[in-house]
Amino acid sequence: MAKKNPPLKIIPLGGLDGIGKNMTVFEYGDDMILDDAGLMFPDDDQPGIDLVLPDYTYVLENEHKLRGIFITHGHEDHTGSLPYVLRDLTRKVPIYASRMTLGLVEGKLAEHRLTNEQLVEVKSGQHVDMGAFGVDFFSMTHSIPGAMGVFIRTPQGTVLHTGDFKLDQTPIDGVRPDYSAINRFAAEGVDLLLSDSTNATRPGFTGSEATVGASLRHIIKNAPGRVFVASFSSHIHRLQQVCDAAVSVGRKVVVTGRSMISNTKIARKLGYLDIPEEDIIDAFDVDGLPDEKVVVLCTGSQGEPLSALARMANGEHRSLTITDKDTVIISATPIPGNEKGVQSIINSLSKVGCTIFDKSNALVHVSGHGSQEELKLMLAMVNPRYFAPVHGEAVHLRAHAKLAMDMGILPDHIFVIDNGDTLEMRNHKVRLGTPVDSGVVYVDGMRISDADPVVLRDRQKLSCDGIVTCVVTVASRTHKALEIDISGRGISFADDSELLGGAQDVVRSTVDRSAEKAGNNVDATRKAVRNALSNYLWSKTKTRPLIIPVVMEV
Repeated sequence: MAKKNPPLKIIPLGGLDGIGKNMTVFEYGDDMILDDAGLMFPDDDQPGIDLVLPDYTYVLENEHKLRGIFITHGHEDHTGSLPYVLRDLTRKVPIYASRMTLGLVEGKLAEHRLTNEQLVEVKSGQHVDMGAFGVDFFSMTHSIPGAMGVFIRTPQGTVLHTGDFKLDQTPIDGVRPDYSAINRFAAEGVDLLLSDSTNATRPGFTGSEATVGASLRHIIKNAPGRVFVASFSSHIHRLQQVCDAAVSVGRKVVVTGRSMISNTKIARKLGYLDIPEEDIIDAFDVDGLPDEKVVVLCTGSQGEPLSALARMANGEHRSLTITDKDTVIISATPIPGNEKGVQSIINSLSKVGCTIFDKSNALVHVSGHGSQEELKLMLAMVNPRYFAPVHGEAVHLRAHAKLAMDMGILPDHIFVIDNGDTLEMRNHKVRLGTPVDSGVVYVDGMRISDADPVVLRDRQKLSCDGIVTCVVTVASRTHKALEIDISGRGISFADDSELLGGAQDVVRSTVDRSAEKAGNNVDATRKAVRNALSNYLWSKTKTRPLIIPVVMEV
């Protein structure tokens, strides 16, 4: 009987422990669909790591059930792990998304040399059957065109997933949230709502994207020299407003930065970014134009050290340099963890002497996520039986759960869950199920591997205290120390002959004692040398460099 009437399982594999690596599995019997496949960028305590992916082992173990992958919008935290998932799957699976999202996905797959993938364009209002799942797509407003939510029908009940959203009544492209669809689904009955929690701690409403345009135009019109605008390369609405402002005051637009060039090219090709051909020029052609006729669109709004803005601020860009006569607009909010990088670039620009505008002194950015009043409006419109906040850190999920209680949803109908937790739905009722294995996977250069705390701990130690190599030559008969060579990198005492001499004495006495106790046990000698040298350096320098002991017999 259980096989004929299995529960619907909702399994978030990422997105509930921070802003990033969003991925949710919906499973019913022998059918499974995947909602988003995102990544997260590494923190300071993950040195050397390039990208952080959700552990999607559960998807691979059940790939025979996988009927489709749908992507709610084109941001990296929703698309970034898709190439890795597709590479690990043994068969082609259809990928459903809006035209803009597919354009960005196609470029990403091309970078990973993945071709002939089954990309399927869907539009707002479209219904797609994926095995036992019936999925309806509906438009939402966000900081990128083509954002969608989904309404999922299953034999056990219904789920509405908002995707990332805000309720913008005056969006740049005129595509408002599909309120009629949301209300239609609500009338049909929504058993479980999964809703974006990013701004659940922020009171009020999030400002419309249209409010930024007037401020950008005023700054660009009155700037005496060139204007440099740093923004997310995927924020096509923002880029459109910059282009409109530039053209309206007779300025040409220059695009620089790899992702900015790529995304503007895709957006123009697909009709999402409208600027006359003669008003957009190459960075190498800017020298012939007066400064007051130029606007530069660039990457670097998150303080990335190799971004176009950082290179221009430091005089390292191939064709553009920022001077004290120029104006820089940082049209973004730092993602948590990037604040230091952004401040570093602002300091570099301040040394140049240019005029700087950011969200602290001008209306040059609004969030793409709804604040508390919009989240409450969504809860009111959908009127779900059960609710689970998604997309956020613990503080955001808890705040969103509190809003749901204020809206009258029963506390035992609200689920604040973590990655790997499972919600099970039977006959329109939701409860906690059995968790699945979850975690993160690191992209480390060309290697993709599970989180290894030993590797990261060693890298942290190397970055803080350096490395010391101790090579000990011992006599093969007596195992007494003959010669000791101690060297280091990244240590402050490399030239301190007195300290290093003391270290050699400690190592010599340790080796000789070890020879008397352990005889020719090289492993025991090596361990003793490491411990003795570590304790000595701590007592003298209060640092613990990574110590590599090498014991050789002659």
